[in-house]
Amino acid sequence: MIAVVKVAGQQFKVEKDQTLYVPHLEGKAGDKIDLEVLLADADGKLSVGSSVKTKVKAEIVDHVKGDTVIAYKQKRRKGFHKKKGHRTAYTKIKVTSIA
Repeated sequence: MIAVVKVAGQQFKVEKDQTLYVPHLEGKAGDKIDLEVLLADADGKLSVGSSVKTKVKAEIVDHVKGDTVIAYKQKRRKGFHKKKGHRTAYTKIKVTSIA
């Protein structure tokens, strides 16, 4: 069974026992969460929109940070340069059941 879920404004295609990185979610490692289902496919039987009765449950595995992204700006011959960096926060989740 496959489902398309919405997490923090982004859509992800998930299957049972799959782990994935999503934008940061509130909660501690080990917490259970329910995900909003947009589309479900059960053995070729497709349900979309308000006809979806499928529930997707997941567990928060860990909170991690992504790779460092550096924004560097410079104007030649002016002595101006600016360097800033950031690391985006992600949450690692594991899909426990699709029912």
